[in-house]
Amino acid sequence: MHLTKDLYGTSLSLLTDLYQITMAYGYWKTGIVEKEAVFNLYFRKNPFQGGYTIACGLEYAIDFLKNLRFTQEDTAYLATLTGNDGKPLFEKAFLDYLENMRFTCDIDAVPEGTVIFPQEPLIRVRGPLIQGQLIETPLLNIMNFQTLIATKSARITQAAKGADVFEFGLRRAQGIDGGLAASRAAYIGGCDGTSNVLAGKLFGIPVRGTHAHSWVMSFENETEAFEKYAEALPNNCIFLVDTYDTINGVKYAIEVGHKLESKGHKFAGIRLDSGDLAYLSIQARKLLDEAGFKDTNIIASNDLDEHIINSLNQQEAQIDVWGIGTKLVTAYDQPALGGVYKIAAVRNNNGQWDYKVKLSEQAIKVSNPGILQVRRFFTDEGQCIADMIIDEDNKPQDELVIVDPLDSTRRKTVSPTTKYKDLLQPIFSKGNLVYQTPDIHTIKETAKQSVQSLHNSILRFTNPHEYPVGLERGLHEMKTNLILKLRGVKK
Repeated sequence: MHLTKDLYGTSLSLLTDLYQITMAYGYWKTGIVEKEAVFNLYFRKNPFQGGYTIACGLEYAIDFLKNLRFTQEDTAYLATLTGNDGKPLFEKAFLDYLENMRFTCDIDAVPEGTVIFPQEPLIRVRGPLIQGQLIETPLLNIMNFQTLIATKSARITQAAKGADVFEFGLRRAQGIDGGLAASRAAYIGGCDGTSNVLAGKLFGIPVRGTHAHSWVMSFENETEAFEKYAEALPNNCIFLVDTYDTINGVKYAIEVGHKLESKGHKFAGIRLDSGDLAYLSIQARKLLDEAGFKDTNIIASNDLDEHIINSLNQQEAQIDVWGIGTKLVTAYDQPALGGVYKIAAVRNNNGQWDYKVKLSEQAIKVSNPGILQVRRFFTDEGQCIADMIIDEDNKPQDELVIVDPLDSTRRKTVSPTTKYKDLLQPIFSKGNLVYQTPDIHTIKETAKQSVQSLHNSILRFTNPHEYPVGLERGLHEMKTNLILKLRGVKK
């Protein structure tokens, strides 16, 4: 399946910012389009004030890059753009170059579902300067959003403590793709299903749903509404009980539940969508148990997130299934991840790498130079203990010292015999796909196991422990010397 083709049916090469194309034109005019460069895509802070992040969106990115072509329609549009003098912004020879350009970069990336941390590359791009530049915006668009939603989903399912969680957010999502991409990322992050039927078709996510208040309000009373629904869909009977009075709604649902089960069908559940969910769920559970419906689930919705779920669990709410909408698919409390894409090395005329670093008055915004890889260390039991960002061309050979990029006095030494895994894996080689994308269920399991590999102190919602991530000592020293040189400081 071609995600981009199936979703849009058109070229997405112009899904970018204008400055990417103006810079590409500048590279072309300067004659350096084929100069080899390395770019890294990463983020600076974990979202939601949390202790971890879940990488997500790689399958979309792969599909985009596989189909990267500037069509005649694309270049015809670019030919209409003008500068501030009213003359064409781009000359025809450049537009012809774009039409004939084919993707030839090497791409290495962290597999979807993997736990990642600030400053670590999610994607590393190596290839012609112009190509690396042109794919910046779409890669950030794809990875920022899905990584954000997958992380939110992981936090919500963590709070649910094993109870089923379903994503119900399509109607509140940010547009069509915001809904589809969010459903996919939410499932990878931990949700058990979605109400989004198109996402179910495209991605193979289990779909779930019952009825809305409009169904109940279409009949004379709740009992009739529940009876008619049971007649129409006896194998999907979860009744929404809060249209008028929740406790009475539960009692009416129980009446219909008895009739349903007398005909050999299961009374699957009730849904609470408003009010004091702790109190109402406890009362509903009591009524259901007394009526003999101990296996009938109580589903809760109503603008839930991990913090509300945590609170309801602390109040011993009797909720078996959580339906999460707005606050998941819109990442309500942090609507953007803030990922960035920075050039890290350029091949000079002598064939050597010139490492590049972006300076800033803020230490967190100073980029890391090099052809970077992320090396994760584990205990013998498989628990993550630290990540080291290394330079592929200068891998550590002896003592392993990790230096915090924001505070060089914070260091961690790792034994050379410690088990490790390099996270960035080859995805494209010279533009050819060399990676087999796992199915979405495998990616979801990867995310689950990846989160479980973290210490509990990193998983807590309030003031989580900071997972050790830093530069390999040699890379840190090289970066420091480069910064001093760029700032004109004599050693």
